[in-house]
Amino acid sequence: MDIIDIHNLFLKCTSVSIDTRKIGVNSFFVAIKGDNFNANTFAREALDKGASYVLIDDEDYFIDERTILVNNSLATLQQLAKFHRNYLKLPIIALTGSNGKTTTKELINAVLSKKFKTKATVGNLNNHIGVPLTLLSFDAQTEIGIVEMGANHKKEIEFLCEIAQPDYGYITNFGKAHLEGFGGVEGVIQGKSEMYHYLSKYDKLAFVNFEDDIQVEKTSKIKAFSFGINNKIADVNIDHVEADPFVTVSYLQNKITTHLIGLYNANNVNAAIAIGIYFGVKNEAIKQALEAYIPENNRSQLITRGTNEIILDAYNANPSSMKVAIENFILLKKVDKILFLGDMFELGEESIIEHKGVLDLLINQDTIKCYFIGKDFYKNRISKTNFFFFDNFENFAEAIKDKKFENNIILIKGSRGMALERTLELI
Repeated sequence: MDIIDIHNLFLKCTSVSIDTRKIGVNSFFVAIKGDNFNANTFAREALDKGASYVLIDDEDYFIDERTILVNNSLATLQQLAKFHRNYLKLPIIALTGSNGKTTTKELINAVLSKKFKTKATVGNLNNHIGVPLTLLSFDAQTEIGIVEMGANHKKEIEFLCEIAQPDYGYITNFGKAHLEGFGGVEGVIQGKSEMYHYLSKYDKLAFVNFEDDIQVEKTSKIKAFSFGINNKIADVNIDHVEADPFVTVSYLQNKITTHLIGLYNANNVNAAIAIGIYFGVKNEAIKQALEAYIPENNRSQLITRGTNEIILDAYNANPSSMKVAIENFILLKKVDKILFLGDMFELGEESIIEHKGVLDLLINQDTIKCYFIGKDFYKNRISKTNFFFFDNFENFAEAIKDKKFENNIILIKGSRGMALERTLELI
């Protein structure tokens, strides 16, 4: 069966799934093999739960005419997504970056949905499996698709672009994320810039933040639409930004006050404004969309617990996002401040020195109580009256279980594997 025939069967279905726990009636199930599992074994279960077709790559699990047997299910999923993308012929915006891409994606979607029927990546389904699933979620009613792309090594963004074939692209920033896989910061820049290479090759358009010198340099020969702060050359000029703690921006005499915390989120907001303007969304609609957006999933949420205000930013962390979060926290006009910081993962040989860099940022902040949690922070421990080090979360939890935290502003940040949202139960 060729990809056209598979696509015709797919079009008869109402959804696509790779997880039998989320199977819906009339769904299209794709069985993907992993290092520790073989989803072909769930083909029967998928049909029993309502799937109309199952795509498998192991003939031992062939059932009946509802079974589509291919050589490689993952490769077929990717081919099917690319075919479907071309079948729909809708404009697609792709975005990647070291920090802020999920928040930016949500903001762009909120703004554009004021004028268009949009669909965007759900959660962080942004890898070689998630991007195809996102593309296959688009349908004939979708007017603009928004695709988030994540990467932890070179050539990954290039591969995802060839599947999604974006008409527009935006890179949030180039930071110290996934250094182990990219081989350092220069590797990160090269890897993320693969999106620019794609846009240039096919004469597509890049959205460019003039506050980022790397973006400006890398897009000098690409069709572009730009934005900047107090930058008269940019296509969209943002007059003013501030954050204490919520981000407020002004442009063209429009003032927008968001529910996002920290100046590091200002560029995410500005990108959504610029993209909204490019696509003709009215200023009032842009304002309504951005002011209504409330972050969730442990991303820069402001939570009140008793007399404490807590900035929960525990979805993930890398040296770049940690630095801007701490710098913003230091600038907040509050007196009693506490930091709960967890280890940053996937930094390879740079991990120890990058964790030391976080300590260096705080070495002169004598009035902030700093709790450092995780093995790499612990390896950098120093003796300082307001610094407290714990090699794991359990020891940290035991140490603070009887402490009373009152009238503080608190920042909680660490990599996903640290699950520092558990700290909320201790405060």
